[in-house]
Amino acid sequence: MIAHIFADLCNGCQACVSACPTHVLDPGEAGGPPVIARLDQCQTCFMCELYCPQDAIFVGPDQTRAETIDPVAIKASGLLGQMRRDHIWDAPPGDLAPLSEYWKLGPYLMGGAQIASERYARKHK
Repeated sequence: MIAHIFADLCNGCQACVSACPTHVLDPGEAGGPPVIARLDQCQTCFMCELYCPQDAIFVGPDQTRAETIDPVAIKASGLLGQMRRDHIWDAPPGDLAPLSEYWKLGPYLMGGAQIASERYARKHK
């Protein structure tokens, strides 16, 4: 699940808010970082982390529960931006080869959205 937004790294672009398929994030105040508003809807798809141009978001790998992290340790670890680097997300303009397989994520995102929806329903009965 999304674990932390580093306010000191965030430029307030809100790209993560737009990218999140299950509407976990709400826009922050003008120029500020977004707000994790519906954590229980997070499907751990990493889209917010991928779309963050400032590498200001850390998504933990556990899809079933929120994780407690040490923000200082995360910054020091080099993990911020690792998803973007691993997937060559910032490929040069015109080079779509690294992104050519992302269309295959559709079924996984739908499955994750279903899991998040069921988790939300159970919690809010």
